[in-house]
Parts: sequence; structure tokens; C-alpha cells
Amino acid sequence: MSRIYRSVFIVWIVFRYGLDELVLTSFNKRWLRVIARILSVGRDLRAPRGQRLREALERLGPIFVKFGQVLSTRRDLLPLDIADELAHLQDRVPPFDSSVAVATIERAFRKSVGEIFVSFEQIPEASASIAQVHFAVLKDRNGRHQDVAVKVLRPNMRPAIEKDLSLMRMMAGWVENLSSEGKRLKPLEVVAEFDKYLHDELDLVREAANAAQLRRNMEGLNLVLIPQMYWDYCATEVIVMERMVGVPINQRERLVAAGVDMKQLARDGVTIFFTQVFNDGFFHADMHPGNIQVSVAPATLGRYISLDFGIIGTLTESDKEYLAQNFAAFFRRDYKRVAELHIESGWVPPSTRVDELESAIRSVCEPYFDRPLKEISLGMILMRLFQTSRRFHVEIQPQLVLLQKTLLNIEGLGRDLDPDLDLWSTSKPFLEKWMLEQVGPQKLVEQLRAEAPRYAKLLPELPRLLYDFLKAGASRPRADDQQYLRELLIEQRRTNKLLQALMYCGIGFLIGLIAVQVVLRLGIS
Repeated sequence: MSRIYRSVFIVWIVFRYGLDELVLTSFNKRWLRVIARILSVGRDLRAPRGQRLREALERLGPIFVKFGQVLSTRRDLLPLDIADELAHLQDRVPPFDSSVAVATIERAFRKSVGEIFVSFEQIPEASASIAQVHFAVLKDRNGRHQDVAVKVLRPNMRPAIEKDLSLMRMMAGWVENLSSEGKRLKPLEVVAEFDKYLHDELDLVREAANAAQLRRNMEGLNLVLIPQMYWDYCATEVIVMERMVGVPINQRERLVAAGVDMKQLARDGVTIFFTQVFNDGFFHADMHPGNIQVSVAPATLGRYISLDFGIIGTLTESDKEYLAQNFAAFFRRDYKRVAELHIESGWVPPSTRVDELESAIRSVCEPYFDRPLKEISLGMILMRLFQTSRRFHVEIQPQLVLLQKTLLNIEGLGRDLDPDLDLWSTSKPFLEKWMLEQVGPQKLVEQLRAEAPRYAKLLPELPRLLYDFLKAGASRPRADDQQYLRELLIEQRRTNKLLQALMYCGIGFLIGLIAVQVVLRLGIS
């Protein structure tokens, strides 16, 4: 029944704010426009269309607000009046009452706000779909005053999200069972991924831990600032963090006036994204302008400031390797290798012809090369690739949905910062360097070093394991002896080859070190 009530409420909101009229009037068909006029009789639709869409999304709840946030970054796909209005969803969602925020803080830490903070601003600085932020001054353990930001979870968020997720699961089940595309699209798995990320976002301690991990990962890059968390004041519903001071990234005029190099800022954004994805496999996945600022302080001028770490994407080593190889082959325009990778990964049926898939990928991607960002649209490329994937029965990978969403956000930001940015030439050197690091001698040494403790523990046990193995073999039926010996011989040969390879690598590595030392000594002398 709750699903039915929620469905009725959504339909009512659609009609209440005239979203049906927005959709119907967007078509050129005259009869659809006539229907839109008939349906609008008796409804007050004088408010601008962007305002109506924004207010409808706010009324529908956090999931719909997040959808609006993603749309707001795609000015290439939306009319400007709608994009400008949806931008308010990034950090200007109507706030909840400050007294509720204060009660939540006092309940979480079992202290009054006056005991925790030297001062606390009742009016929130920013308000979004999941939480709102108040500025305050905290007295730390050493008695020093620290400017902090206090993030407080909105009340009754979990029930509201559960209703929408339940409805999404029901609709995904219909698609999977009734649609011929259901198996390939994996709608239930996609909703399950969305479910996990939304519930993670409701635990602010998890967000604080995400921020701490990102801060460590980005420490040596010197391109991005991430707030420090005050762990004594972090709970499920409240977290206290270092207050960051910067200019929102979408306020281009202020950034230029402060002396920020916008072209370099765009290139740095690409570097940060690819570093998080391919080096760390741990990336900020909610990169709309409300969560990104730029420092204008003299010491850190032009550095990114990342905020809101509730949604973080993660990739396994195999995901990272597969994606990097795809990107590298794509930037080399090696479409045959891209097609082969899709088949090797199992994303397409093994019976797929490489030449046909190669030709289809080339026809989608080739027209967009060597063009600046202002002349291309990753959204359109992904749409055409999606149409191609349907033809070749490519299976959707739910674990990459967040990455695709983040890519679209990055493209939207890049277009605003530097429309002339060459995304391909900026990304290619990074990926080529990353690929070299994955297959080079440095990677081999790192892997041997990582496995050394396990090998050290295993080596003393080898005689006993071999004895147990031979003893178990003695009890095998005689009829299997020949086959058993053949398998044992094959395994022994594999082991010998592996040991030889490791020995040669070790010898080569030692010779290299000796050669370097000799050269250095000769140079010094």
C-alpha cells in the first residue's frame, strides 16, 4: 500500500507543478501541444518552468533532488533557465528548523551546544538533500579555538528514502521480468547499488572516514584540499570538520578576479579525477558545483576544495586495469583492442565478431576526436554507445554506474571552466604513465615485497606439505596413477618456470642495482 500511496503522490506532484505540460510542450507535434493546453485548464502554471521543476523535485524528496543535481551540471543538454534553477538544488534546498539541528547535536554528544562550541551560527550556511551545514567555533583539546563546519543529518531521512527505493525496486522488477532488455540492463542490480550508496550517505561517520581516506590519498598531489575531521565530535547524525574557505567553482567571474588560472584549473580537475579512479580506485562520486570550491588564499591559490564525501565510488584492481586499458586503447584510436577487451571481460557474448564490434565503436567515437570540450558531449557519446551496446548485447555493469555519473559531472564542470579543453590530450599522458607503472619492474618489485611475508611463512612448511601430498597420493587407485603422474609432472614444470622467472627477475634487478652503483661511483670519481 505504501508503494501505491507514493505512486499517487508522485503523479499528484507532476500535475500540481505542471511537469506533464513541460514534457508535452517540448515536442514539435501540434496535437501534443493542444493536449498540454487542455490539461493545463484550471491549474496555475504562471511560475517559470525551471522554478516549477525545482520545487517539484524538492517536494518529491532526496532521491529526486539528487537527480536534479546531476541534471544541473549538464548545461549542454538543458535550456539555461532550467539549468540555472536546478543549480539551487546543489546547496540551497529549503533548510529544516535550526532547533531540530541543535537537538540532534545535543542528543548525539550528550552535551549542550554551549558546552561543545564557543559559538554556533543558528542560520545554516548551506542546505542540501541529505543534510545541512552550520558554521561554529570549537574549543579543541589544547584549548585553541578552531573554525569548524557542523554537518547535521535531516530528520526522518531513512523512511523517506526507503519509500522511493521500494518503488524503484518494484519498477526494476517489472523491467527485468517483462522487458527483453531486462537481463542485459540488470535494473535490480543497479537499484541495489543505488540503495547501498544512499544508505551509506545516511551514516555521517562513514562520510568522515571517506574524507580521511581521500585526504591521505591526495596528500602528495598538492592539487586539492580536504577538510580534517574532529573525531571526538563525529556521530551517525552529526560530524564536525575543519571549516574550508573558498569560492564555489561555478562562480567563474570571482575566480578570474582572484587570479585563478581557469585553464590550469580544468587540467588539474582531470588529473585529480584520473588519480582517484586509477591510482586509488577510491573517488569522489558526487562532484556537482555545490560540493566543490576553489581556494583563493595566497598560499593555496587555485587548489580545489572538496566537500561532502557521502557518496564515494570504489573500483577493484581488475576494474581499474580493464578501464585503464580501454581508455588507453581509446585514446590511441585502437578500436580493435577496445572490442577485444569487451569480449575478454565477458561484457559481450564470446561469439561476437571482433571486426563488427570494432566498426561500431569506431563509428561512435571517431567523429569526436581532436575537438575541444565545447564541441563534444560525453552524454551524447554515452547515449550512442548505449544504442550500440543494445545491438551487441553488452551487459550493464552496476559497479560502474557511479563512475559514469561522475564522468558526466566532470565533463559539465570542465565545459564551464575551459570550453577549449582538449580532454583527450590532457588524459592520454596520465593513462600511458599509469599503464607503464602497472607492467614495469617497479610494479613487480612491489608485488614481490607484498607477497614476501606469505612466502616466508610458506617455505618452512613445504617439506611437510610435500610429504602429506605424496602420502595422500600413495593411497590413490592404481588405475589413476598414470594420469596423476602426468598432472604432477605438468604442475612441476609450471612451478619450475615460475621459479626460473622469479630467479631471472631477481638476478636482473641485482645486476641493475650494481650497474647503477658503478655508474654513480664513476661519476663521483
